[in-house]
Amino acid sequence: MVGMRTFSVLLYFLIGISIYAQSGSSNLKIWFDTPTPSDTTLSLYDYAADTSWENYSLPIGNGSFGANILGSIACERITLNEKTFWRGGPNTSSGAEYYWNVNKSSAVLLPRIREAFLSGDYDLASKLTRENFNGYAAYEEYNESPFRFGSYTTFGEVYIETDLTEHAITDYRRQLSLDSALVQVSFKCDGRYYSRHYFASYPDSVMVWRFTGDSLSNQNLIFSYRANPQTVINVESCDSAHVLYSGHLLDNSMKFALRVGVVNKGGTVRIDSQGKIYVKGAEEVSFILAADTDYKMNFNPDFSDPLAYVGVDPLKTTFNRLKTAEEKDYHSLLLSHIEDYRNLFDRVNLSLNDTSSVKLDFPPISELPTKERLARYSQGAPDYDLEELYFQYGRYLMIASSRQGTMPANLQGMWSKGVDGPWRVDYHNNINVQMNYWPATVTNLLECYHPFLDYIRSLVAPGSVTAASYYGARGWTASISSNIFGFTAPLSSQDMSWNLSPMAGPWLATHIWEYYDFSGDVEFLREYGYDIISASADFVTDYLWKTPQGIYCAAPSTSPEHGPIDKGVTFAHAVAKEILLNAIDASEVLEVDSNRRNHWQNVYDSIAPYKIGSFGQLQEWSEDIDNPEDTHRHVNHLFGLHPGHTISPVTTPSLAQACRVTLDHRGDGATGWSMGWKLNQWARLHDGNRAYTLFANLLKGGTLDNLWDNHPPFQIDGNFGGTAGITEMLLQSHMGFIHLLPALPDAWVQGEVTGLLARGNFQVDISWKNGLLEKAIIHSNSSGVCTVRYCDSSISFSTHVGGKYLLVYEQGMLTHQVVPPGTLGQEENIH
Repeated sequence: MVGMRTFSVLLYFLIGISIYAQSGSSNLKIWFDTPTPSDTTLSLYDYAADTSWENYSLPIGNGSFGANILGSIACERITLNEKTFWRGGPNTSSGAEYYWNVNKSSAVLLPRIREAFLSGDYDLASKLTRENFNGYAAYEEYNESPFRFGSYTTFGEVYIETDLTEHAITDYRRQLSLDSALVQVSFKCDGRYYSRHYFASYPDSVMVWRFTGDSLSNQNLIFSYRANPQTVINVESCDSAHVLYSGHLLDNSMKFALRVGVVNKGGTVRIDSQGKIYVKGAEEVSFILAADTDYKMNFNPDFSDPLAYVGVDPLKTTFNRLKTAEEKDYHSLLLSHIEDYRNLFDRVNLSLNDTSSVKLDFPPISELPTKERLARYSQGAPDYDLEELYFQYGRYLMIASSRQGTMPANLQGMWSKGVDGPWRVDYHNNINVQMNYWPATVTNLLECYHPFLDYIRSLVAPGSVTAASYYGARGWTASISSNIFGFTAPLSSQDMSWNLSPMAGPWLATHIWEYYDFSGDVEFLREYGYDIISASADFVTDYLWKTPQGIYCAAPSTSPEHGPIDKGVTFAHAVAKEILLNAIDASEVLEVDSNRRNHWQNVYDSIAPYKIGSFGQLQEWSEDIDNPEDTHRHVNHLFGLHPGHTISPVTTPSLAQACRVTLDHRGDGATGWSMGWKLNQWARLHDGNRAYTLFANLLKGGTLDNLWDNHPPFQIDGNFGGTAGITEMLLQSHMGFIHLLPALPDAWVQGEVTGLLARGNFQVDISWKNGLLEKAIIHSNSSGVCTVRYCDSSISFSTHVGGKYLLVYEQGMLTHQVVPPGTLGQEENIH
């Protein structure tokens, strides 16, 4: 028996070596050297009290089912999330009519509001807007019963009690390996080695947790599930190795199921009537978990149907997933997971100031626990490996929280703690959910973009009611917050600084074009992308007010979360310009709607122009009331610079300079996500050193010990914004050409990046030395003319599908040559 045990451990060790050998940089680890204290007393209602979860847990996910691993010794605690597990919606106790009765019929008041603006009575315009352009639904549960907006909510927690104590622990390590999407906890207790492995498989739709160790470390475990306290829960011991926890949410009867299968080697397994799993004397044991709800996305909901978003039986889906997974052994599940994950993750590699050949002190910085590295970095110690790690962590989080067939990443991706979390852990449409998807295109994860596209599509039908009710407009729009049940209305608050957001829908619609622009997928554009874009452009042309002077203004409007109700804020005009240009371009690609295109162009040409204020700043409001001492976190009026493309140092240098003045006024500090946005904006200004300052500040002041972004509290958008911002420093393509190293900071003297994606569906590899471009490889995934810029030199050339093109910069000029097929292997693209 000992011989077989030794062989099993050796086999697993060899597989681990194989995985490690293929995994790329050994730097791609987030790890801790101390265990998280065991604590099972924390209330699931109290989000703020669980600081260990926020700072020290390690997230895994397969796009729909996620967990946070805390790595405790005496009792492991793992929080669970299923991304469709939401309270609220049309199936609350008051029914569908109550749920959808959230829009006020306020469009008739637009002429009075606009007349008030004309006569200079801003107080009346503000009063009419505050009292009539909110909605009926509350944003807080205590203000409404039943609570129709709802909240994303915990799927519960699992506790795994052991017979170990922390005082006997040595050699502790808890790590997340970004190159394999695998969390491992390992330690010695009384000289015996213990190891735990956790992963969430997208191809098999299950989560797998494996507890093992050396020949002396038998597993004596008690597995228990703590359900969301806002549920009715049933427990069924299906047989000696399977347990089913199922039930429904109290407020909307959403059904859910969690199935757990136990696979043990040696020892015994017993399940009691409470659903506790007792493992005794096992050499190793794996828990395989499958979870689901009865939710289905609906692109055309029946507003009278309380079950419009109900469509699957989670008892059946979880049974089938678990049964299929259990037909494979652990190593097959693991390798299938890693193969699927790496197909996405391995597309992009970033190396900054490679120090592998330089003699370093021992141990090297990269071998320190991540918490220590962050602390050193915050004190000014360079750590370029940490910067690479942060970049790739954003890509990891994207893959883990957004896969095809699931909901998009929410305010916390998918990892939330408690019955209710910050801002309902919703889809915030005034920067946050949009920022979540900035890296999906540029870092070559277009597959991860699909949940966001589906989410936008799901808002169109409800959003057409919101557009008509408030603005008398065709098309569709959304407001600041949404849920998984098609919510598009403003909320009930009269605080219009955040609650008036008519341009949230058009901003979302720009992402439909963004996906096409990167993918070149004409069929996607023709099938449903164009309808969403064009309907949004129609909304904009109807919503905008044509003043007596013939200028189109967004009245009423606000600069999100900042300042007064206005007759035309810069942010709203910038978004209007963007979606109209998208609609014009889309109609030209498909060669349709020439008359609509002409109308969109005429409106675009007459939108109120950008203004430069008395301090040299880009004016935020229609009047020059900006305060240079204002350091507000939102920089919405710079939308045209980023993420839009109507302001650029190349095409509008004076406006770009005004944006620079604004960013100087706002300062280099802020909340995590705000620094992420400003990082992107400084990159768009081609100021690499200032962008690098924002990136460094994001790591120093906006990042938790597990590298999660800190608003505070934890919000995932800063992680995604940071990853996108690094990419913008190295590659831009929004102005009709590929711009190589547009904002390279002095700190990154040498480096290389491979696999980035540019608009036009070009894949780009870049290397540089001594701060100067060494070479670039352009891979054409579609075809057409490719224009590339570096410094003040540009070059254009025709490409074909699958073609590779080598570019070098010599004597102030870019040159290119076609790379013959087969002469550049994957490993030779840059070196």
